Amino acid sequence: MKNIFIMLVVNMAALLVAVNIVSGTSITQWGTLIAAALVIAVLNSVIKPVLIILTLPINILTLGIFTLFINAFLMYVTSVLVKGFFLKDFWSAFWAAAVFSIVSIFLNVIIGSNEKRDFQGGNRRKRHQ
Repeated sequence: MKNIFIMLVVNMAALLVAVNIVSGTSITQWGTLIAAALVIAVLNSVIKPVLIILTLPINILTLGIFTLFINAFLMYVTSVLVKGFFLKDFWSAFWAAAVFSIVSIFLNVIIGSNEKRDFQGGNRRKRHQ
């Protein structure tokens, strides 16, 4: 449960940064931000792996750059599913997805390194007891 909450907070922060940086994107209210973060999480967990496998040949040929277009597509699908989350055009979706990915990776690295240290510290304490 804690991991789901952390994932939701990371998605919300990344989406908020993307909306504030990329022109042509907007979110009307905080509830919409939460809904969009949840939809992005579900799409990234369920649909994205299928799309990655289906587009594997082109992904290999482009050295993974095609993944940016998959992310843009999923961002666009999110804007269609969540009322109050607007993307002006494809390039808005593309750049919003790129910024979202960068911020999300950055936040996951920061949070992941802290969890790893806590987990290892917990193991050390158990051995000394």
